[in-house]
Parts: sequence; C-alpha cells; structure tokens
Amino acid sequence: MFAALVLACLGAFFLTQRLKHTPTPVQHFKRTPRFSPYPSGHNKLEQISFKLARADAVTVTILDAADDPVATLVEGYPVPRYKQFSLRWNGRRGLAHGYEIQRTSSGHPYLVARNRGPLAPPGEYRVRVTLRDQARTLESPWTFTLVGP
Repeated sequence: MFAALVLACLGAFFLTQRLKHTPTPVQHFKRTPRFSPYPSGHNKLEQISFKLARADAVTVTILDAADDPVATLVEGYPVPRYKQFSLRWNGRRGLAHGYEIQRTSSGHPYLVARNRGPLAPPGEYRVRVTLRDQARTLESPWTFTLVGP
C-alpha cells in the first residue's frame, strides 16, 4: 500500500511539472483598459491583441458583464502561431461585416472590424477567443470599459 502511494505521488509530481511547462493556448493578451467610441472620446477603438501557441482559426467575440455576446469581430480567421494578432472594435453591436487591414506607425498590421449595429451601452466588457481546430474557448480574465459620452 505504501509503495502504491509513493508511486502515485511521484506520478502526480511529474504530471504537475509537465503541465507547468505547457504553454497556454492564448498568450500575451493585451487590451486597452478604457475607450469611448463617441465623438468626444480620446480612444475611439478598443485595441485587442494576443498570440497563439498553435496556429488556428479564431473567432473573437465581445461579451458584456452578463457574459452575453455583444459583437463578433472575426469568425474563423486564420492566425499563425507565435505572431501577435491585433484587432480593433468600434463599440458597435453585431457581427462584423468584414474588416479593414491597417498598420501602426511601426508597420505592425491590425484588423479593424466593421460592426454596423447600434453602439453598445457604457459598461464593462471582456473578450472571448474561440479556437476552432482545438475545439477550445477561452475568455480574457481582464475586462475593459466602454466609457459613455
């Protein structure tokens, strides 16, 4: 009995060590903490970016405080592994009707989703990333705030 307990503890130790060194599927997640899509707003677009440990087709969805979907920015978009993927949300509800590729001043590309619905109300939001090929859905642990006029 004692030997079985020792073997189980050793197995658990090695499994834990392996899990600690396994990269998370979504890495280097960044977002703008506050933005305001209104004419008086300083940051008119929410900036979202992340890297993937494995290439995958992603769907990026904005969730409200009740975890209800508010906007879908991209659906099934191919993202390579270990390359920062950046996109912007204009604060509007609904499924994006395409996107525009733009570049930062340093030349880094990002997508601007063309959501055309009404503006989402001021409040706290978070990002959901769905990885189609891995059959996984992950939500950002951090929220961001859409500030009213």
